[in-house]
Amino acid sequence: MGFACNSLLGRAALRTGAIDPVSLTAVRLGSGALVLALLSRRSPLRQRDGLSALLLLAYALPFSLAYVELEAGMGALLLFGAVQTTMLLWSAVRGERPPPRVWVGAALAFAGLLVLVAPGLSAPPPGASVLMLSAGVAWGAYTLRGRGRAGPLHATASNFALASVPALLAAAANHALGAAHASERGLVLAALSGALASGVGYSLWYAALPRLTRVSAAVVQLLVPPLAGLGGVLLLSEALTFRLVGGGVVTLAGIALATLRRPAAVDGGSATAR
Repeated sequence: MGFACNSLLGRAALRTGAIDPVSLTAVRLGSGALVLALLSRRSPLRQRDGLSALLLLAYALPFSLAYVELEAGMGALLLFGAVQTTMLLWSAVRGERPPPRVWVGAALAFAGLLVLVAPGLSAPPPGASVLMLSAGVAWGAYTLRGRGRAGPLHATASNFALASVPALLAAAANHALGAAHASERGLVLAALSGALASGVGYSLWYAALPRLTRVSAAVVQLLVPPLAGLGGVLLLSEALTFRLVGGGVVTLAGIALATLRRPAAVDGGSATAR
């Protein structure tokens, strides 16, 4: 729900020009850092992980830039399609030997992404699509690093605090160039995205990750595109296009095939109480 709300809040703020994407990123990361510092009750810089903070920024800024043009559902599909591809490829690099169905599913998911971005009347803008795909790669890497971290609340607070510094500097430079703008509504939406959907939501995600396999973490995130797409249609009056439905079904089916495992057969004796 937190991930889906980020897509909806970001799109709601950017599609009407209530705030520019650089300012949205800065407010989102800054408000998230503030709320997390209050919740953790200690300096967020005591537990520093520069690479995770860089990955968080590499996800958040392209995410905002892409949602200037992308609709919520399309953006979420591109984002999490790239996330799953990144996680599956990393598993292969680490020496895991996935069964053939994983590669078939990955190919099917990639085909679904091609359907989403293929040229045509309802194709998403190519520049925005590339930005969202790059954000997905960064988020996939951030997720993989989070699986090995202890103290999820403090780790997330540190990541937000470190990532907010260059984001705020970029927003200041944008303002100096006269390209920044933000209405009260835009600031509120950005702050809600940062404090609740991102700050609190990512802390819960980091807390869950050590108890999830890569496969389980991938499966849980399959809920995001449908939730974001449905929210975009119901709350933002976005169009429910055949491309979005068709490409989304193919992408999600491929990811499900690649990540969902058949339960192991239960031996008759194993059910006996011990």
